[in-house]
Order: sequence, then C-alpha cells, then structure tokens
Amino acid sequence: MNAIQRTNFSFAREDKIYHGKVRDVYDLGERLLMIATDRISAFDHILPKPIPFKGQVLNQTAAYFLKKTEDIVPNWLLGSPDPNVSIGLKCDPIKLEMVVRGYLAGHAWREYRDGKRMICGVPMPEGMKENDQFPSPIITPATKAEEGHDEDISREGILKNKIVSEDILNQLEKFSLALFDRGTQLAAKQGLILVDTKYEFGFHEGKIYLIDEIHTPDSSRFFYSEGYSDRQLKGEKQKQLSKEFVREWLMENGFQGLDGQKMPEMPDKFVRIVSQRYIELYEKVTGQKFEKADTSNIEDRIQTNVENWLAENK
Repeated sequence: MNAIQRTNFSFAREDKIYHGKVRDVYDLGERLLMIATDRISAFDHILPKPIPFKGQVLNQTAAYFLKKTEDIVPNWLLGSPDPNVSIGLKCDPIKLEMVVRGYLAGHAWREYRDGKRMICGVPMPEGMKENDQFPSPIITPATKAEEGHDEDISREGILKNKIVSEDILNQLEKFSLALFDRGTQLAAKQGLILVDTKYEFGFHEGKIYLIDEIHTPDSSRFFYSEGYSDRQLKGEKQKQLSKEFVREWLMENGFQGLDGQKMPEMPDKFVRIVSQRYIELYEKVTGQKFEKADTSNIEDRIQTNVENWLAENK
C-alpha cells in the first residue's frame, strides 16, 4: 500500500513549507494548508516507516470533532478538500499544549509509578492504580517545542515565563475542560472513555481559536467502556484505542527516545496492524465507516483536489 512519507508541493500563493513530526504545513498567506502525512512519531522521534491511511484517519477524525465542538470555541478549519488535507485560518499559535487528563495513564502514570505525586504543579491523590479515574479532570500543560521534547510546565511557570496572561490562561483552561467534557460525552455514546488528550490554541484577529487536531489517535487516548471496571478490579490492562501500543512496542524493543538508543524498525506485519488500529479508532470513535482513499497516485490526487478548492475559494 502506498503511503505519504513527505510532501513537497508547489501550490498557488504558497509561501513556505514547514515539515512537522506528522504534518506538512504550507503557508498560503492568510491561510494555512495542512497535509496529514502517514508519518508516525513516538517519544518525539519520527519512525522510519509510514503507516498507510494514518494521515487520512487523523485528518478526518480531527475534522469530525472540530465540527462537533465549534459551539464551544471557534476553530481554524475552513475546509477539507482532500482526505489528507485541511485548510484553515492562519493563527498566531500559543506555545502551549493544554493536556487534559481524566485518568492516570501514560506519562502521568509513569511519573506516578516513579514516586511523584505532583505533575505540572497539580497534586495527584495517593493510593491510585494505573488507569484509575481522577476525582475530576486535571490540566497538565506542556511547552510546545519546535524540535525535540515538549516539556511539562505548571500554571505558575506559564505565568512566570509570560507565555500568556492570567486572563488568557483562564480562558484556555475553561475551553480545554469544556472540550474534554464534550469529547467525553461523544466518546461515551460510542462505548468509549476519553482518557486524556491535548488541545492547542492560537490568536486570529485578537480572538482565541482552537487549532491543529483534536481527539485523534495521535493526540488522545481512549479506553473501551465495557469491562473497564472489571479490568481495574483485576489489575488487568485496559483495552484501549490510541498509539500507546506503538510506544509499548518500542519500549519492548529497547527504545524510549533516550540518548544512545537505536530506533527499531517495524516489521511490515506490525505496520499493517498499526494501520488497522488507526482505522478501527476512526470507525469506533466517530461511528462512521472508514472509506479508504485512492492511493494509486496520492500526490496527483492531493494536487488536483487542493488546486480545485483554492480556485473555488479565492
């Protein structure tokens, strides 16, 4: 199966290209065009092999949830002319990831397991087990790094470093919790639990906008609701939809993004499994059937769809 590893298009009015961990971003002046590639990253490293249809899953999942949450906070999205492409308003990004955690999982659990009871200045109760629910969702922000690792930061640290004002931070926290609540409600209808996620925001004409992706398998973790309580009581692993299983595979193969560690190469069989897991998440979390896009000539497909959209939306 063909997959998109990296793009280098030349669109009308295109100014410059930024290649992120997963997305290739094209500056079109007042708009940004984002192509969700099939690259996959873990521990802030891009893995060597792309995952077929992963970009389509990310792009279409994000578009679905942006539409479902636009009554809470305006978002950047103007259109999605191709299964892998979104075009929207160019916002001035706020250099923060607003991470919301409803359960003790992933990074928070690893910190807790190592004896820490404070994350980003937020206390975590004693006596919790992995994947237990917090009394109420907590916000554990991270600085948004251009390269390398994003770093945990406390509310006090955000204000001390003047990343945003306290008024703006209050709004970001309010929006983040409201988005998490909406995501939780939508997930519950699909028999899922929204465990944790991240939101990113920016300014457009002085107003806060939700930018980038939301509630995708790259930005979020979901558990299956059915059997959750029984698995917790028995101390069993939770059945989940996220890319955590990719991180677990990497750790099992001696890689956690640390200096001196060699990135293992995923066998083709595992690549196919990852692709299927992404498709499963899309169908489960949106309740919609995933329609695989034609990948016989991805570059021509994207070029044609984008040029047609731009011609119709001058």
